[in-house]
Amino acid sequence: MKEKQKGYIYLIMTFVIWGSLYVVSKFVLGKLPTFTVSCSRFVLAFIALTILDRGKHKKLEKADYKYVLLIGVAGYFIAVGAQLLGTKYAGASLASLINALNPITMTFFAAWLLHEKITVKKVLGLILAILGVYAILGGNSQEVSGIGVGLSLFAVLLWSLVSVFTRKVTQKYDSIQITRYAIGVAAVCYLPICLGEVVGNSDIHFEMSWVVALLYMSVICTGVAYLLWNKSLSILEAGTCSAFYPIQPLVSAGLGIVFLHEQLGIAFVIGAVMITAGVLINLKG
Repeated sequence: MKEKQKGYIYLIMTFVIWGSLYVVSKFVLGKLPTFTVSCSRFVLAFIALTILDRGKHKKLEKADYKYVLLIGVAGYFIAVGAQLLGTKYAGASLASLINALNPITMTFFAAWLLHEKITVKKVLGLILAILGVYAILGGNSQEVSGIGVGLSLFAVLLWSLVSVFTRKVTQKYDSIQITRYAIGVAAVCYLPICLGEVVGNSDIHFEMSWVVALLYMSVICTGVAYLLWNKSLSILEAGTCSAFYPIQPLVSAGLGIVFLHEQLGIAFVIGAVMITAGVLINLKG
């Protein structure tokens, strides 16, 4: 199988997994404090990747330490944390719509910093896919929180910028090596906040349902998905990788219909067609 084809498969797997996070998180959020969930995800993901990582890797050069710190601190800690807070204040639907801007911001940063070409087909594909996301998620009217919108936009911009630098460093080192190091850095960053949330909190009661869900969120949605995302970035242009982002809300909405008994409307069908068409146009661009 050609490397490009592998990259496309990795991307589809990544966004299907991240899409499933919406349903699985319902079993955990509310049972544990928000940042305790994040800390647990990254600690368990680091352990899982350490077990999986059996290869002998090229030694990280001192000049490249900054990239691992950038991915771990700015990407996995600050950007993901800002996204969580943005979702809390703005609501899931609005935060998801803002998150759909990732393809635009990432394509811009890739063109600016990596000199990737922006074609007319790519632009049309991105617009069509993002309109598809709006068709699925944009029907809900709600009060707009300025703080929530600001945090969500900040998260999108920072994640896109970090992803561009991730492409740069994963072309030099093994993806699992960079992913594991960066996840370890993020886990350390989350730990003090987690301890602050847990100390004195007597409302935490262990239940098998949320323990299993947390393991899935940690090992699959964090460890495996981040690894697949970074492997995709090592193979394909960042702008191409970003075009797959609309698959995530599509999967989230689909799984919500199946497992959470949310209603299937014509907007979902129209949005699904637009997202699929947008991704296909982008791949041919």
